[in-house]
Amino acid sequence: MFHDGIMVSRSKLLSAVAFFAALLQPAQADPPRAVVELFTSQGCSSCPPADAVLAELSREPDIVALSFPVNYWDYLGWKDTLAHKAFTERQKAYAHARRDRQVYTPQMIVNGTKPCIGSDRAQVEASIREATGTQTALPLAVDLKEHNGTVTIEVQETATADMRAAEVWVLPVLRRHTVPIERGENRGRTVTYANVVRGLKRIGEWRGGSARYEVPLEAARGGADGYVVLLQTSDQARPGVILGAARSASLR
Repeated sequence: MFHDGIMVSRSKLLSAVAFFAALLQPAQADPPRAVVELFTSQGCSSCPPADAVLAELSREPDIVALSFPVNYWDYLGWKDTLAHKAFTERQKAYAHARRDRQVYTPQMIVNGTKPCIGSDRAQVEASIREATGTQTALPLAVDLKEHNGTVTIEVQETATADMRAAEVWVLPVLRRHTVPIERGENRGRTVTYANVVRGLKRIGEWRGGSARYEVPLEAARGGADGYVVLLQTSDQARPGVILGAARSASLR
């Protein structure tokens, strides 16, 4: 009986260890159904409401929300402290891909295809619905694992996956950044930006099927708080539909 008691206690102990070990595992992120990109500027008086909408979207577990500060309003008296020429070029490339050449702030683009006015929450929600349809997740599943200073990106093909080739991008991201604006149209305002992109790094190409990529963690983070991975089609260097996305645990 004493022996049986030991066996029962050991069984309970092992069950308890397994239970608490499961609790300590990193929470799995919901697969994103949409990637929302906001092209914004500290020199644009219409942008702060859109920045607030983007911040709200960044808290939704199935949406990857990103801020891309652009530099074409710098001449209005305030040079955007977060802007990057590459972000301006990205927005213009989207416009060329759509063939409408509409470049403005605040502009949001959903899943690489649907543009809308970023400060209009109802229009943003409608664009998300139009871009996603009935799908609950992007076509390609993307998993991220960090180990020994390396990020492993695994792409899992699904039955609904678009078979067009896609590029794999890593974007370093600041989770939050507050800027006091001293001059220009937003003079005297302090704006807090969410999920501010700090760079665009192409690390490979996806040509169908399951695939695996590795990148140094330091390079993926780029001195920021975390990073986002995008799988996006491209036509003559113009960005297209986003097929998959994932964000590091530090951004969830």
